[in-house]
Amino acid sequence: MLKPITSEKAVRMIDLDNTLVFEVSRNAEKPEIRKEIENVFGVKVLDIRTNIRNNVKYAYVKLAKENPAVDVATKLGII
Repeated sequence: MLKPITSEKAVRMIDLDNTLVFEVSRNAEKPEIRKEIENVFGVKVLDIRTNIRNNVKYAYVKLAKENPAVDVATKLGII
């Protein structure tokens, strides 16, 4: 369900905003996305924003300060 995005903008958001970007299924809702990210990566999610562009749904996941997005990105192999 979660596919990490590795564009330049997504990597910049990891550094500046502590935010990860994922491509998710079109019918996924924010509570489902939050639950899956918290369970899979063991982090606390502060906020989720979603965007549908070109029939693809993206989730912008802002993590709590005690969980650096850089650590999660390193586990995923983004950085």
